[in-house]
Amino acid sequence: MKVLDIVSYTGIFVFAITGALKARTFKMDIFGAAVLAFVTAYGGGTLRDLLIGVRPVNWVNDNIALLLVCFATGITFIFKSNFREFRRIIFYTDAAGLGLFTIAGIEKSLLVGINGEYAVVMGVITSTFGGLIADILCNAVPNLLKRGELYATASLVGGIIYIALKQVPLDYNTNLIVCVIIVVGIRIYSKRKRLTLPEI
Repeated sequence: MKVLDIVSYTGIFVFAITGALKARTFKMDIFGAAVLAFVTAYGGGTLRDLLIGVRPVNWVNDNIALLLVCFATGITFIFKSNFREFRRIIFYTDAAGLGLFTIAGIEKSLLVGINGEYAVVMGVITSTFGGLIADILCNAVPNLLKRGELYATASLVGGIIYIALKQVPLDYNTNLIVCVIIVVGIRIYSKRKRLTLPEI
């Protein structure tokens, strides 16, 4: 298994748990949780593949995809009594997933010939649009569009730095780690300091 695959599957698992937790917030049953887990984990990557012309999309014929979603849903169900503590942990793993999905989206776009600037855009879409689609299914204003902590902005900054560091002789894994640390750092710092973008 390639490093990119490990990065993608790790991000998928984290975002699947995030989707299942969102289903609990809206008092859905376990099937609804599985649907939201899948959409949150694969929605952004699916949209990316449709935009850049990749066929079939990333999760088709991938049995690991279904297993990860089912496992994430099951874990969320098992930890029901420790929901508050578990959700605090998920905030940090979700931040890591944001960084991992940013990289995965960028790398998969570069592989099909997308230039660096648009690869960063595809990285942001990959890491954020799954949650946006899940919010729409819940009939809620997407968190991505609400005034709040820096989320897509963290992905964007990390993606730009990732592309910039590819122009220097830096080891692939080092670049990957730097990008994830930057995204996670911005996400956590903005949450703690309540940093937001200016209102329009």
